[in-house]
Amino acid sequence: MVVSIRLARLGCTHRPFYRVVVADSKSARDGKNIEVVGYYNPLADKEDEKRLNIKLERVKYWLSVGAQPSESVETLLFRSGLQVKRKGGLSGVDTPNQEQSANDKEVDGVSAEAVFSIGLQV
Repeated sequence: MVVSIRLARLGCTHRPFYRVVVADSKSARDGKNIEVVGYYNPLADKEDEKRLNIKLERVKYWLSVGAQPSESVETLLFRSGLQVKRKGGLSGVDTPNQEQSANDKEVDGVSAEAVFSIGLQV
């Protein structure tokens, strides 16, 4: 059983309210959950203490036993002060190849250093 920490939507139309729940990843969004570990009210003021409440000790426990937080829950955990390592790292960012430096790269047969020094547009 793969366990995830995610949001379950409550509230009515145009007035969302979310619970932060620990649930089986195959269960429905608002279906059966294992434990409620907090809540999030996006309509409350940003400084209002009722906007976000998370039981950090319980979240730390679930993360230690292998629960995977969703992206939105990772953001909420970061806001509440818990550092969570992202699953996939930075998405959409190319990591530089360590074998090639910026000066060794060539663009259409011209070295990158020459392009920058004479101001050519690539």
